[in-house]
Amino acid sequence: MTYNGAFDDYPFGPEPLVMKVSGKMFAIIGVNGSVANISLKCEPHMAELLRMEHEAVKPGYHLNKKHWNTVTMDGTVPDAELKSMIDHSYDLVVKSLTKAQREALIG
Repeated sequence: MTYNGAFDDYPFGPEPLVMKVSGKMFAIIGVNGSVANISLKCEPHMAELLRMEHEAVKPGYHLNKKHWNTVTMDGTVPDAELKSMIDHSYDLVVKSLTKAQREALIG
């Protein structure tokens, strides 16, 4: 919620929590059994590298597997790296917005 213009939404029912900016998703947070996971938008080449680097990073669950990763939050991905992935996802979505939408986030 610290990102400019970010808000939470529940478009699919009580779960999962969907984080959006200007109506576009940048994070989907859910629980599978007792383990939380977060799906994040990602540049395709970086998505592949992250999957090779971390076993907890898989192609996006029920999402475009080229552009989304799902991270199992089991403690194996360092917090700083997870934060960087969230930043990257937010930034990708903001870059896809119109100039007017981006300016509204700043203003």
